[in-house]
Amino acid sequence: MNKRDKMKEECGIVAACMKNHMDVAELVFFGLSGLQHRGQQSAGLAVNNDGIISCYKDVGLVTEVLDGKILSLLKGSMALGHVKYGNEAESYQIHAQPLVINYRNGSIAVAFNGALTNGRRLRTQMEDNGAVFSSGSDCEVVTTLIARHDMGDIGTAIKTIMSEIQGGYAIGVMTGNLIIGARDPFGIRPLALGKVDGGYVLASESCAFDMMEGEFIRDLEPGEILVIDGSNLRSINAGIAANRAMCSFEYVYFARPDSVIDGKDVYAVRELAGKTLAMESPVDADIVIGVPDSGTPAAVGYSLGAGIAHKPGLIKNKYIGRTFIQPTQPQREIGVRIKLNPINSVVQGKSVVLVDDSIVRGTTMRKIIASIRAAGAREVHLRICSPPIRFSCFFGVDTPNIEDFIANEHTIDEIREELGADTLAFISTEGLIKSLGGTGYCTGCFSGKYPIDVSKA
Repeated sequence: MNKRDKMKEECGIVAACMKNHMDVAELVFFGLSGLQHRGQQSAGLAVNNDGIISCYKDVGLVTEVLDGKILSLLKGSMALGHVKYGNEAESYQIHAQPLVINYRNGSIAVAFNGALTNGRRLRTQMEDNGAVFSSGSDCEVVTTLIARHDMGDIGTAIKTIMSEIQGGYAIGVMTGNLIIGARDPFGIRPLALGKVDGGYVLASESCAFDMMEGEFIRDLEPGEILVIDGSNLRSINAGIAANRAMCSFEYVYFARPDSVIDGKDVYAVRELAGKTLAMESPVDADIVIGVPDSGTPAAVGYSLGAGIAHKPGLIKNKYIGRTFIQPTQPQREIGVRIKLNPINSVVQGKSVVLVDDSIVRGTTMRKIIASIRAAGAREVHLRICSPPIRFSCFFGVDTPNIEDFIANEHTIDEIREELGADTLAFISTEGLIKSLGGTGYCTGCFSGKYPIDVSKA
């Protein structure tokens, strides 16, 4: 694998500080369940009971790893949880988070979402100075750096390491008496602050607060370090000048539609993108159907923009995980065959506009179109609410080897023919940015232009 083919992670973080609440583990469990879409490979939870940090983590879904028996043993007033996606080589318990270590100032638990573009270089430098690593994760690099720089003020230590690390990331940290959250200077990866039952919580998406019956307060600013000490909040600016570059793919696919990120309602963005796509690429058809679930808001938007009726034409088996974040190609193939089924009475004899959020490899879409044709559709017009994905992400979204991108070696018409559609159109990059409300977004996976130098990543 060359540098541009390197696989990246997409994960979710939940942290809570409830000084008078010893069942905080259960609270964070519900928050992690709300973020299950961000990672299905492993889950973990660390709790702080009077300064003593205990942790349980394993491969599997949140409900599989953190069952009732485990939660009953994890008592404490602070907790830090994590759900993780990783590539096939990382499908072992050792790669699960949070990572807990003991160092000169006590114990610390760290959870990480994103990717460092200089992680390997920093690791090599520390190994040359005697550091020993047990995994290949960026989380371990960050944790080791924090431990080295913490001279009694961990907020200052995190500020120091943020001047050393580069990439897109959100970090959750739990010490013997504090919860800390930090967001990269570009704001590429999301992290939000909420309030539950008088205590403060952090989460990768605001939908986690809903699962916890809490209240969304605000997003952390790019480059912000937020220290939670009981009922007290202290904000530290990392002091690194950078132009905001929130990941546009969070809105396209990864985030739950009921989340609000950086003031943007994810569902509303997807619906507006669908309307924009209808204006950019109209077609004469009978019905619009979306690929559930992430393609549905865009399909509603396309229907409204085009004046064509929206119908639920595909039934999703909700007990099958996302095909995009299955680690291996055989697993994806099996998932596609049993995940979606067309409703014959809806599509039979119809000219169908099929709307989805994105195309990566094309495996899923090819099979969906074939099944809709087999159900009797007269025509299938494919509309995609993101530009063609042609480049790797270096900041925390899993993308395959660049030669596996269907858009990387084919023209739009060749893709249409490969997928078996009658017509095919993608939203323009300008149309997507317009749907997002303006500038300040990373579009590297579409354009190859990144907010950070990735030449040495």
